[in-house]
Amino acid sequence: MTDTNAARLDWEQRIGIPSDQPLVGTADLPAPAGLRSEDGTGHVLLDWEPVEGALGYLVYRAQSVDGPFEPLDHQGGDVLAVPHPPYADSLVEAGRGYWYKVASWTDAGPGPLTGAAVPGCARARGAEPARVTVTVDAAAAPAPLPGVWNRMIGAEHFSLLVWDKDGPGGADVAAEYGEALGIMRDEIGVRTVRAHGTFLPENVTVREDGSFDFSGLDEVYDRFLATGLKPVVELSFMPRELAAHPDSTVFQYAAVNSVPADWDRWGDLCRALTVHLRERYGADEVASWEFEVWNEANLEVFWTGTQADYHRLYEVAVRAIKDVDARIPVGGPSSAAAGWVGPLLEFCRENDVPIDFVSTHTYGNAPLDFRPQTRSFAEATGRPEPEILWTEWGVTPTHFHRVSDSVFSAPFVLRGMKAALASTDALAYWVASDHFEELGWPPKLFHGGFGLLTVGNLRKPRFWALSLLSALAGGRVPASVTGDGAEALTQALATRTEDGAQVDVLVWNGTLDQTRIDGAPALDRTAAVEVGGLEPGASYAVTLYRVDAHHSNIKAVWDDLGGGDWPDAQQWAKLRAADRLSEESLAPVTTGADGTASLSVDLPMPGIRSLRLIRT
Repeated sequence: MTDTNAARLDWEQRIGIPSDQPLVGTADLPAPAGLRSEDGTGHVLLDWEPVEGALGYLVYRAQSVDGPFEPLDHQGGDVLAVPHPPYADSLVEAGRGYWYKVASWTDAGPGPLTGAAVPGCARARGAEPARVTVTVDAAAAPAPLPGVWNRMIGAEHFSLLVWDKDGPGGADVAAEYGEALGIMRDEIGVRTVRAHGTFLPENVTVREDGSFDFSGLDEVYDRFLATGLKPVVELSFMPRELAAHPDSTVFQYAAVNSVPADWDRWGDLCRALTVHLRERYGADEVASWEFEVWNEANLEVFWTGTQADYHRLYEVAVRAIKDVDARIPVGGPSSAAAGWVGPLLEFCRENDVPIDFVSTHTYGNAPLDFRPQTRSFAEATGRPEPEILWTEWGVTPTHFHRVSDSVFSAPFVLRGMKAALASTDALAYWVASDHFEELGWPPKLFHGGFGLLTVGNLRKPRFWALSLLSALAGGRVPASVTGDGAEALTQALATRTEDGAQVDVLVWNGTLDQTRIDGAPALDRTAAVEVGGLEPGASYAVTLYRVDAHHSNIKAVWDDLGGGDWPDAQQWAKLRAADRLSEESLAPVTTGADGTASLSVDLPMPGIRSLRLIRT
């Protein structure tokens, strides 16, 4: 067995195993009230009343009113609970009846189910796509649009910036990885980057006298900081010389996932790193970086200890860092599947341990809402409310999954980002580039890599989702969707400039149901877009941007070229020529006496439409 295959087998065997039993959750909550259903085309729409203190909600389904009721699995591969209603169940057969219940979700898991089940039966597609209406109020005062999507992005370990070996498909890994970070900075507006492995051997060595040599990290950080981006300093993994279990590793690059043999030495390492970074890059600069303690310690594959051991790891690290500079923001638990957040906050409350942010991860779903826990912590301690940073998020946690190259992932990204606007401070997509080594290098150009960009830095459909989000000009104005699947399948955001001369309307159609990766005709829609509050009788130039199976889809271009593993020179030229966002000028529109502009666009599932109206 090759090293790559062995690493993948080890990962697959251990990735779902918790490192320890979680502590009891922070609250017992009732089931939501007012559960109701609506039969839709290709789906059943569910809605309910929010429950104060809930982090999210878990939807259950049965074939009969008597059950059994099982959690509805939309095949995202991670947390099934959704942060808020409404929810569209598209994992259905038209004409077949289902029954639904819902439970509130805390960090202890689901609570009791709603008492009375509600029925649902999806309709078949008619001769034409079902319709929705998007209504925009451009007369409203623009509100800030929080940049949760571009505060932070994920990337493979920073030492790829100095990679000097042959890369996949003959790529120059260091050059392309650096270029990818630049694209994220310039085209998406990303400001910080999180990567694994600050303490990997190429970065940090332990000298014979026990002191630490950071010269490898200096070379890597010098190159990274030259991009103008800031690092998230993830304090992982354990130097072999400090590990209680030095032969326990994860990933193909054999990162040591062990608890420390000597806890004081772990503190020495964190303190020495902090001192060194301040001396090299400046105290004020380093005080603007987040320091995150470890990665996914709630999984056995990443941590040989218990939850209590992680709490100790966190406390030793944060006290060592704060002893050097109390301004440096430190947080955790950097957990998988939205776990361990409440217990870490409770530990910090009980032991008066500093915590500036909570960080966690989820995939295949919109992020849960941890504000009830951070607010409760602030009220109980009198300290500032910790920020909420989702330092890993994506359409799937599975390596080499075709959904990562698909159009399906593009509206998924917008769904998650809209959900996060009010509930989080950062939702960091994992990751920027397909230059990614964890379970082996990319075997071909389109291999289902986590990257927003391919090897060679071609832009995937979900990159364009973030690009369109970043292109919204001005402040946010109200945009609501009504009709078949509104606010669950089809959603919208709108902005306008301060002078009212430009309005952007971003509309998308997507489902969480990953059995629909290749689309579902019953879920296609036609969207009537009504933009009110414009200047009466004025003319507006209209530009349409599209992401769907036939537009802004570089994988489809590759398939049309014959596919295969890696492009030749001629194919690379054609791919690069096609690596652009689909843009089309539509006929100008003139508002009526009421200042409303009306347009209609097709909206396939999966698909995105962005309309830009500029007064002429």
